[in-house]
Amino acid sequence: MNHFNLKSLTFYGVAITSVLVLFKTVTVYGENNLKAPPPINGRYRLTLSENLPNCKKSDTLTLKIQQSGIYLNASVLSANANADTDEKHSLAGIFRNQQLNLSGKVGKSILCNIPRPQNDSLNSVTIQMQLVDKNNMTGQLTVNGIPQPLKFTAVPEKAN
Repeated sequence: MNHFNLKSLTFYGVAITSVLVLFKTVTVYGENNLKAPPPINGRYRLTLSENLPNCKKSDTLTLKIQQSGIYLNASVLSANANADTDEKHSLAGIFRNQQLNLSGKVGKSILCNIPRPQNDSLNSVTIQMQLVDKNNMTGQLTVNGIPQPLKFTAVPEKAN
């Protein structure tokens, strides 16, 4: 028996060439079109353009973001919270096309920068941000019960 006849060699040659061409096509497509999102996890100083209604002072907050690909978990903390604060992540969202969308609940004491009472009421919050440059962001904060969104800028905090 001759295993190396012309039909067998042609079949295996075409099969191997087809696999190589398919692999090269998929590789070129992936390199050109599939990009990981930029890393944005970390702490950001949020500076609101105006104070929240019914709050004496609420102009600066801290947003702590943890990222896994395009999925985000975040916490809004008071500006004076130290870096080691282990706050439960109360916001969840997604990062697509340089746009972050987060939603969840945040305590009124954090938003108004006041000491936390025993029964801190939670507000539904939506945050929409646009990545501008070098992780600097602009966006708007929508709080349930406040008719218009509050604009803010977010600047990364320096790691100590």
